[in-house]
Amino acid sequence: MIELERASRWYGQVIGVNDVSVSIGPGITGLLGENGAGKSTLIKLITGQLKPTTGAVRVFGENPFANTEVFRRLGYCPETDSFYESMTCEEFLRLMVRMAGIPKSEVASITERNLSRVGMLEHRRRKLAACSKGMRQRIKIAQAIAHEPELLILDEPMNGLDPLGRKEMGDLLSELGQDRTIIVSSHILYEVEALTRRILLLHRGRLLAYGDVRQIRDLIDRHPHKVLVETTDRGRELATKLIELASVLSVRIEEDGKRLIVETAKPDEFYTNLAQTVLAHQIPVRTFYSQDNNLEAVFRYLVKG
Repeated sequence: MIELERASRWYGQVIGVNDVSVSIGPGITGLLGENGAGKSTLIKLITGQLKPTTGAVRVFGENPFANTEVFRRLGYCPETDSFYESMTCEEFLRLMVRMAGIPKSEVASITERNLSRVGMLEHRRRKLAACSKGMRQRIKIAQAIAHEPELLILDEPMNGLDPLGRKEMGDLLSELGQDRTIIVSSHILYEVEALTRRILLLHRGRLLAYGDVRQIRDLIDRHPHKVLVETTDRGRELATKLIELASVLSVRIEEDGKRLIVETAKPDEFYTNLAQTVLAHQIPVRTFYSQDNNLEAVFRYLVKG
C-alpha cells in the first residue's frame, strides 16, 4: 500500500526525514515520535504534499505528489484546522463530499451518515466558528472518511476530544481498520496502544523501529523485563523459590513483604515457571503483570535509552 525507499526530505540545512525505508500494509499503524521527530514530514510525503529530496515514495504503486488518482483513494485528517468558518458543519461536509467526486444524488445521504458516525448529527446546523475544538476535530475526521478511502492518514486525530470522544473515535477507527490501511500519528502512547500493536517510531528524522510492539520489545535483550508479583503473607518464601529459576535475574522484595519485583530476560519462560512454582508450593498470588511489554516501555528504551 505504502512504500518508502531511502526517502529523505530536507528543509535547507534542517532534516525532516532521513533515509527512511519501510513498507506499510493493511490495518492500523501507529506513527510515533516526539515533537520534531519527522512525523508531519513523513505524512506530507505519503499524502503527496511534499516531494522527497532524495529517495522514492510510492502509494498504490504510484508517486503520490500532486497525483489526483492517489488523492481519490486517500483520506486525510490534518493536525491543524482549515475551515470555512461561516459554514455550518453540514454545509462544510457536503462541500468536502462533493469535492471528493461523489455523485450529487448521493451527497445528502453520505453527509448525514458521516455526521452520525462521528457523533455530530445533532450539531449539523452549528456554525463551524461556534464549534468547540472537539467538535471541529470530529468534522475533520468525518471529511476524511466520507468517501470511504482505501488509505486513511490521521495526524493527531484525538486532539481536543474529551475522554468519551476519544473512546468513540477509537472504536470507529478500530472498525475502519478492519478493511483498509490506516496511519494514526500521535504522541500519546496509550491511545495508539489501544488501537494497534503495530508501530512506526521516528526519532530525529530516522526510522528507529517498525513492527509489533511485543516483538520489538523482545529484541531489546539488554533491558530485562520487570514483573510485579503480588502475594499474601508468603512473599519471602516465593522470592526464595523464584530466585532459583534460570529465567530469573533478580528478585526484590518490597517493604510490605507482599510485593516482589522480578527481573527476567526470558519473560515467556518465567511466566510458565511462575505458574508451576505457585501451584507446586500452593503459594497464593493475587496478581502479576509487566509494564515492560507496553508501548511506553518500548518508546523509553529506544528513544531515551
